[in-house]
Parts: sequence; C-alpha cells; structure tokens
Amino acid sequence: MIDHFALGWVTPILSFLLSCAGCAVGLTCTARARVARGRASSAWLVLGAISIGGTGIWVMHFVAMLGFHVRGAETRFDVTLTIASGLLAVLVVGLGLFIVRAAGVGALALLGGGTVTGLGVAAMHYLGMRAMHVGVTITYDAVTVVMSVLIAVVAATAGLWLSAKVHNFAAGTAATLIMGLAVSGMHYTGMSAMRAEEVTSGIVTSDVGIGMGELLGPLIIGITINTILLLLVVGLAPSAAEMEAQAKFAVWQDRQNETLRGDASPRSRSQLL
Repeated sequence: MIDHFALGWVTPILSFLLSCAGCAVGLTCTARARVARGRASSAWLVLGAISIGGTGIWVMHFVAMLGFHVRGAETRFDVTLTIASGLLAVLVVGLGLFIVRAAGVGALALLGGGTVTGLGVAAMHYLGMRAMHVGVTITYDAVTVVMSVLIAVVAATAGLWLSAKVHNFAAGTAATLIMGLAVSGMHYTGMSAMRAEEVTSGIVTSDVGIGMGELLGPLIIGITINTILLLLVVGLAPSAAEMEAQAKFAVWQDRQNETLRGDASPRSRSQLL
C-alpha cells in the first residue's frame, strides 16, 4: 500500500511553502530581467530559472517525496538520477524564460515555451520517481500520467505569462500562490498515478542507491546555501523599480548632455569668428 502522507501534513505544507518561496524569488529575478539589458538581463533570467526550477519545483518535489512510503518497503534513492532531475528542472525553466524573452508574450511564444517547460517539468518528476527504489514493482496509471503532464504544461504556460507580467507586490503575491498550487497539484497528481506491488511479509529492501537519512543531510545543506545566496543577491541588488528609474535617469541625462553640446557648438563657432 502506498502512503503519500506518511509524515502527516508536514510534507505537503512545507513543500508548498518552499515552492512559493522559490517562485517568489524567481519572479523577483524575472522582473529585474525585464528592465536590465544585455548580459545583466540574461544573468537575472538564469537566477530566475535556478529559483523557480530549483527551489520552486525540484525542492518542492523532493520534500513532498519525504512523505512517500510503501508499506513494508524501504525507500532508497539513486543519487545520480536525483541530481539529474534537479538540473533538468532548472534547464527547462530557463529555456522557457529565454523563449518568452526572445519571442515576447504572444500566444505562440507562450504555447511553445509552456509546452517545452511543462514537458520538461513532467520529465523531471518522473525521472525523480525513477531515482527512487522501494524493492517492489512500481507501475503507473496511464490516464493519470497524461493528466499530470497536461497540468504541468498549463502550469508552466501560466508561470511564464506571470513571469513577464507581474509588476507589483499584490500581483506578485497572487502569482506566487498560483504557481505554488500549480506545482503542488502537478506533483500529487503524478504521485497518484503510482501503483505498488503489495508486500505480504517482512521488510523489502533494495541494494540500489542510498537511504533517506544519508541523502537528507547533504540536501538540506545544499538547499540552505543556495537559498541564502539567492536571497543575498536579490536583497542587495536594486529592485526592478529602482533599476527602471536608473535607466530612465540615464536616458534623460544623455539627452541633456546632447542638448548642451548642441547649444555649445554655435557659441563656439561665433567665438572663433
């Protein structure tokens, strides 16, 4: 028997809050990317992908997985596949963000970016599930799997649209909650597709991967360091509004300088005559 809430409400609530936190930081980064130029804009999009794909999606997925338990079986994880699933989440979110920046927020760009990102997020989820070994046969209900993929595509499309449209705190808060609910909904829909072979006696173990306890320590350290660094970068850098004001001031200053140079030229010529 599969239990997705073996630790009670701790894992779904904590994973939802982490997803919201990652999406909030990511939306802050994409807001800065809209007003920055050149490499600075690309750097902010990369940070946005790390925040949304890494913390908002993959960390949420993994923390929710802590509540997963097959009765009578020990859960172990393939480290390589687990890390690969995290990198995949960051990569596909980054692709979606760059597609929308390059092509705009038109229907075609959002559909393309959302499809790429959504399929990638779904692949991340099932790759993460493939990394988990419980010593019994795991199968999936095809209809529920398709439903989870569709939710991922819709959620990704909505997330990309929000990343390009959020301009104030109220909208950012609403977008964060929407994205957190969408990511959590996709995860638990995908999890509900699982079917596990029943364990009739004893405890089934697997010799593949490492146990939860061995993986949890390094994971918490890595997540903590990554989160602190992202918060420092976002907190110390100028806000999107400040960056936009600075850009407008720079344009105004250039125009003033051009005007002064234009006024000075006739005066200089008359002095020469």
